[in-house]
Parts: sequence; C-alpha cells; structure tokens
Amino acid sequence: MIHNRKLNFLPFILFFLVMLGGLLLELSSVGARADSTSTTVYEQRSLHSLDGIGKYYMGREIAHVMGHTGAGWLERPSREAEEQPSKIISLLNLKPNDVVADIGAGTGYMSFRIAPLLTAGKVLAVDIQPEMLEIIEYFKQEKNIFNVEPVLATLTNPNLPAASVDLVLMVDAYHEFEYPLEVMQGIVKALKPGGRVVLVEYRGENPFIMIKRLHKMTQKQVRKEMQAVGLVWRETKNLLPQQHVIVFEKRDNN
Repeated sequence: MIHNRKLNFLPFILFFLVMLGGLLLELSSVGARADSTSTTVYEQRSLHSLDGIGKYYMGREIAHVMGHTGAGWLERPSREAEEQPSKIISLLNLKPNDVVADIGAGTGYMSFRIAPLLTAGKVLAVDIQPEMLEIIEYFKQEKNIFNVEPVLATLTNPNLPAASVDLVLMVDAYHEFEYPLEVMQGIVKALKPGGRVVLVEYRGENPFIMIKRLHKMTQKQVRKEMQAVGLVWRETKNLLPQQHVIVFEKRDNN
C-alpha cells in the first residue's frame, strides 16, 4: 500500500523565522552602533545660522556649499588683486612630477594655474558637482591644458586612489564639507607617505574681513580638525591679504 505522505513545513517555517529575527536584531544593532558613532562625531541643531546647515563638527557649524551658479564668482577678474592666488601657488614648492589634488576645485581656477608647472605630473580636480566638472572640461579644451583630470567626488569620499597624491590643496572649500571627517580620512589614505595638505581659509580670527562668519576658519580650529585625522601641522603662512595658508603633513605610518 502506498501511503499519502504530506510534508510538514511547520518546523522549517519556525526555523526560518528564528533565523530572520536574529538577522534583523543584528542589523538593528549595527545600525544603532553606526548612529551612535555619527552622533558622537556630528551634532545637529534646530537653531542655526542662515548660512549653515545646522550640523556641527568639533564645535563648528558647517557652511552651505556654494553651488555651480556661483561659478562666475570664482572666475571674477578681481580675484588676483583681492586674494593673490598666485602667491598660494608660489608657496606650494611644487615639483614637476607631483600629483596634486585640488579638492573643491570648482571651475578649476587653481587647477589650471598649477597644471603648467607639473610638466611630468598632473592635477586631479575634485568636486561633488557634475556641473563644475563640465566647466573644467570646457576650460581644458579652451586653455589647451590636458594634465587636469576632473574627478567626481561624493559627500563622504574624494574618490582618489590610495597613496597616489603628493599634495592636496583646498582653497576656501573645507569649511563647506558636509562630512569633513570622512572626506579627510579619504584624503589621508590618498596621500603618499610624507604627502602634504594645504588649506587656504579666510582668517576667522579677524572680524574685519568681510566674509560671512561660517565661511571663515581660525587657525586653531583648522589644526584641531586636521589633528583628528592624524595630520601633523608644519607651518602657517600669513602672506595673503585675508587668508591663512596652513600646511600639514602625513606621517609615514599613517
């Protein structure tokens, strides 16, 4: 006689539910740990400056990003007289074969002034706005300068290969990074041993510099934030009319 045997799925269903419950509990735990880490690094405040995003890092409110509609401001004819960016370039002590990452490159204003000095090197023009990178591509053709490579970054990642960069330059950009810790960690990984980071920021110590408060930084604040990612302060140059030029170095063991 052949018996009609029905497979009992109940034990399998119970087993699956138990395993799924354990997995969800673990994912919840991981998410809680991530949220806890984020909370310890950044603080969100409902009351904040009109020029800020309400997010604070090491006591500093992060400024709104200047969008691509402000490209004309970056290329203004009066910029050399007001900020003397040519002096910045002379302070960098570039070698012909250097690889330079211009973070927050915008229209490539600095990138295209650095690139001709790198006869065997190149500039990685990094920005989170595709519209800015389109402007850089246009200028590459117009200026006939082809050792400038546009790089599309994200809010948390500069998208640079590890140990590939000799110098990172950030001109009036760092104070707008929505995730400064993560971006700087990516930058440190991208630096070669002994590589340098140069920040140019309007001097926050000087109330008479007519730039919005959140778009300025004090040297003390910059040093504190760079120290958090293991960079070593080397020098601060105050040769510009309104900005600090603050130089850091990557330790060989970073």
